[in-house]
Amino acid sequence: MWAFLVRPEGILCLSSALSVMAQLKYNFPPRLNQTHLTPSNLKNRVEGLKVKGSNFTLEGFPFLIVAGTIHYFRVPREYWYDRLLKLKSCGFNTVTTHIPWNLHEPLKGQFIFTKNLDFMSFLLTASEVGLWVILCPGPYIGVDLDLGGLPSWLLQDPKMKLRTTYRGFTNAVDIYFDHLIPRITSLQYHKGGPIIAVQLENEYGSYYKDKGYMRYIKKALVARKIQVLLLTADDGQDVTKGHIKNVLATLHMKNIHKETYQKLLLLQGPSPILMTVYTAKSFDTWGLLRRNLDLHLLMKDVQEMIKLRFSLNFYMFHGGTNFGFMGGAVETQKYEPVVTSYDYGALLTEDGDYTPEYFAFQEYFSSVLVVSTHLQSKHNPKAAYKSVIPTHYLTLWDILPYLEKSISAGGILMSKRNVHDRAQVFVDEKYIGVLDQSNDQLTLPAKNHYKNSWTLSILVENQGRITYGLNINSARKGLTGNIYLNNSPLKKFKIFSLEMKPKFIQRNLPNLWKPIHDHSVGPAFFLGFLRIANKPRDTLIKLEHWTKGVIFINGQNLGRYWSLGPQGTYYLPGVWLQPGNNEIIVFEEVKAGPEIKFTDSAHLGF
Repeated sequence: MWAFLVRPEGILCLSSALSVMAQLKYNFPPRLNQTHLTPSNLKNRVEGLKVKGSNFTLEGFPFLIVAGTIHYFRVPREYWYDRLLKLKSCGFNTVTTHIPWNLHEPLKGQFIFTKNLDFMSFLLTASEVGLWVILCPGPYIGVDLDLGGLPSWLLQDPKMKLRTTYRGFTNAVDIYFDHLIPRITSLQYHKGGPIIAVQLENEYGSYYKDKGYMRYIKKALVARKIQVLLLTADDGQDVTKGHIKNVLATLHMKNIHKETYQKLLLLQGPSPILMTVYTAKSFDTWGLLRRNLDLHLLMKDVQEMIKLRFSLNFYMFHGGTNFGFMGGAVETQKYEPVVTSYDYGALLTEDGDYTPEYFAFQEYFSSVLVVSTHLQSKHNPKAAYKSVIPTHYLTLWDILPYLEKSISAGGILMSKRNVHDRAQVFVDEKYIGVLDQSNDQLTLPAKNHYKNSWTLSILVENQGRITYGLNINSARKGLTGNIYLNNSPLKKFKIFSLEMKPKFIQRNLPNLWKPIHDHSVGPAFFLGFLRIANKPRDTLIKLEHWTKGVIFINGQNLGRYWSLGPQGTYYLPGVWLQPGNNEIIVFEEVKAGPEIKFTDSAHLGF
C-alpha cells in the first residue's frame, strides 16, 4: 500500500476532473438518500453493486460508496463491534478490509481462521451494524505489513518470483485460495452477505513483472465462485498497467492529474470514480518525526470529491496496532521499519477513541448525505496503572541451551550488507557493537584480552520485510552471507531460533529466573507482575530508560519498542488483561530501565 501526504495540488487535480467529467457526460444525482440501502434493510436482493454509466447503483438506486478501512487483524476481536459501529455512526456505509495471507498461513500448510483471524465473524459484525464490505483478499495486499502480507516461507524457494505466474508462486496461491475463498463466497451480496465488491491484488501496476498475472488472479477468484463486482486499484501513474479487461479500475490518490481521468475514459468508457485509498497522513517509521494530519486539507479534498460524486475510501478510518511482528518496512533512500502503532492519523485513535476529525466528518456527512449519524457507542476510559518494577531476569545466554538448534551456517563481521536487519555482536557475552545497513564493519579487541577459547555471538533481528516495491523477492532475513574475520570466512556457527511466539514465551523452563540486581543489562528477559483489582481497562505502556526490545503481556506479543522514537507509548488492550496478576515479560536488547510505567494518554511523537 503506497502511503503519502496529500499536497495542495491534489485539490487542483480533483477540480481539473470537471472537464473530463463533462466529456464522460456524468450524471450527478441529487443528494442521496441511502438509509434504506443497508444489509439489514435489503431482504429481497435482485441486483448488487453495478456500474451504470457514470454511477454506481445498488438494487437499481444510485449508490455512493463512502467507505473506511479497518483491519480486523490490527484490532482485538472484542472491539470489532465498537469500531464498526463508530464507522457507521460517522456516516460511512461501507468498510474495506484486507486479508493477510502471512497471518492466515504462517507456516506452509498451516491455516488459521480462528480468534482474531476469524474474518468471517468480522464481516458478519459489519453486516449487523449496517455496513457493506469491500474485500481485498490479495494474495498481495501491501498495507505496510511484513512482505506486504505474503508469507515469508515463499522465499525458501531460491527461484521464487513473487506476484507472477511463476509456478512455485501460483501453486501456493491456489492452495491458499482453496482454503480462503470458500469462506468468502457465502458472504457475497447475492447470497445475503455484506460483500458488494472484491479487489484484485493491490497496486499491481507499480510492480508489473508479469502481464498475465492479473488475468490469473481474476480467473482464480471467478473459478472459485466470486461473483460480485471486481476492482483493481492503482495510483494515477500506473492505472493503465494495473488494469484488466472487464474489471473496474479504481484509484489510489497519488500521482493523479487531469490525464488520469482521460486514461480511465480510454480504459473503460464512462464509469464511476472510486478513490480506493484516500488519506492525508501516513504510517510512521522508527527514527523519524511523526507524520501529522492536516484536517483542513483532508476536509477540502473530501468536499471536492463528494461534489463530483466520487466514491471514496478513507485509508485508514481506524488504524489499530502492528501487534507482534506484523509490521513491515519501506526502502527508499534507506531501510525504514514501521513502528508498532498504526494510528495513521485516522478518524479513530489507535485505541478506538474519537478524534476532533471524526466529529467534523460526521457533521459534514450528515449535511450532504441522508444517512444515520447517531452516536451509539462510547469508548471506555483508559487507566494509568501503578508502575511495575521487574523482579527477575533471565539472560539470553541462560536460555540458549533450551532452544531448538536449527542449522549450522556462516555469518558476517565485515558484513558487506549481508546482515538483515540489525545484528548485535558479542565476544564471550560482552557487547562489542552493531552491524546493520549503515555500518558493515566492527573491530574486535585483540584476542589476548580474552581466554584462549572464546565465543563470538551475533544476535540478528528481523525488523520487518519491505512491504512494497520491486525488491520484495530479495527480502530474506538473517545472515545471508559469510562473516569474515581478517578476510577469512568464519564457519560452523550454531544458529538458534528466537521467534518470540506465544509458545516460546509460555514454554516450561527450569527455574532459571534470577533476582534483578542494579544495572541489569541485556539481551535478557525481565519479569514483572501487574495486579488489577477490578475490571481491566485499556492502558498504555511507557518504557522510560529502556532501549529496545519486545513486550509480552500474559504470553501475547504486544509489539516492539525502541527509544529511537517517535513512538513513546505502547497500546495495551484491556481485553488482554485479567483481574488479579498479569505477567509482563520484556525482552530488552541493551539495558533495562528501573520500572514499567502505565499512562492513560498516548504519546506517538511530535
